[in-house]
Amino acid sequence: MNIQKRALVCGAGGFIGGHLVKKLKREGYWVRATDSHYPRHSVTVADEFVVGNLTDPKVCDVVLDDTIDEVYQLAADMGGMGFIDSAEVSIMINSALINLNMIRTAIKKKVGRYFFSSSAYLYPNQELGAGFISEEAAYPPNPDNEYGWEKLFSERTALAVARNTDLEVRIARFQNCFGPETTWKGGREKAPAALCRKIAMLPSQGGEIEVWGSGTAERNFIFVDDLCDAVHVLMQSDCEEPTNIGTTEIVNVNALVDIIAEVSGKSVTRKHIDGPVGVLGRYNSVDKIASLGWVPKYDIKTGMEITYKWIEEQIKQDEVWINLHGR
Repeated sequence: MNIQKRALVCGAGGFIGGHLVKKLKREGYWVRATDSHYPRHSVTVADEFVVGNLTDPKVCDVVLDDTIDEVYQLAADMGGMGFIDSAEVSIMINSALINLNMIRTAIKKKVGRYFFSSSAYLYPNQELGAGFISEEAAYPPNPDNEYGWEKLFSERTALAVARNTDLEVRIARFQNCFGPETTWKGGREKAPAALCRKIAMLPSQGGEIEVWGSGTAERNFIFVDDLCDAVHVLMQSDCEEPTNIGTTEIVNVNALVDIIAEVSGKSVTRKHIDGPVGVLGRYNSVDKIASLGWVPKYDIKTGMEITYKWIEEQIKQDEVWINLHGR
């Protein structure tokens, strides 16, 4: 007889966490979800949703009991480059507290397996056009910002726990993720969502949008459904080392604008302005996750078509609300 697995998803009110809950439900899990807020853009499909702040260890004791088989720790104080560049203190303190509290509680409750969502931000800066680097290139450490340093510290905490307790740990270093239900306004949105919003708000014939920096910084972008599939593959595997989850489809910001413009059907020009842009390039190998049998299903254009249409619809709904109620 198959016994239904029970999972806790932390950060389930957020973009990736919300999609991961859906993925686990499709896989037949019973899911308890938790966050400091409910999902903002959809109704959760979790079996239970507990609202609480995981910087408080008492909340961790409530959401994680000894019936949980797997913990997926995605909760963090984070956002796009604008937020990361301006919120160093809250990133370091709040995210570190969440990670320390959750893994300590997982040890106490004797959880079987624990997933930690790390980030490509922990890698050093790469020059444009550099070759793809493996997970080992995180050392010697030289992250570009405090968000990366906190992720590296929390990785090392999780790995130390794995070496010294019975807790099995899986760590994924997320690349740039995009998709529907992402944060698209308010200051914490990432580049794909911000660009979609700017272009969607142009008139039907198009126009000019502002782009931070020269637009030449290069990234790889992964659609959220592909990322959640990869998390599930990694969690069920025997891979104990940190593992990149992303794609090898590299585009720069200017090319990303062109892709979104094509999807929108608008003619778009760019006005480059000063703003935080992060590192010049990120070229992280995904050979390790691919060796476990994972293959992405979406290229960036296909994923961006879905994402743009969703953000466009959110803007229309906002306009309707404003017309009815005022600002």
